[in-house]
Amino acid sequence: MHFEIIGAITSAETFATGAAIRELPRLRKRYGHGRWRKRKGVAKVRLLDGTEHLAELHWYEASGIGKKEFKIKRYLDSP
Repeated sequence: MHFEIIGAITSAETFATGAAIRELPRLRKRYGHGRWRKRKGVAKVRLLDGTEHLAELHWYEASGIGKKEFKIKRYLDSP
């Protein structure tokens, strides 16, 4: 990750499960079988340059495996 999540992720929601996830075979191969979900939420992040932003994050999550592969989809506090 090129950023650090500061505090809690809010407004978390699932928007894809199971076969609707295009990356499902890769996730299973890398992390193991589980009930994979693609989720999104909002959190404050700190970038490598030290700046802090409010951002929409996407990640994959499975029970017993945890949250994996966070990515910033867009900044919510940009002018």
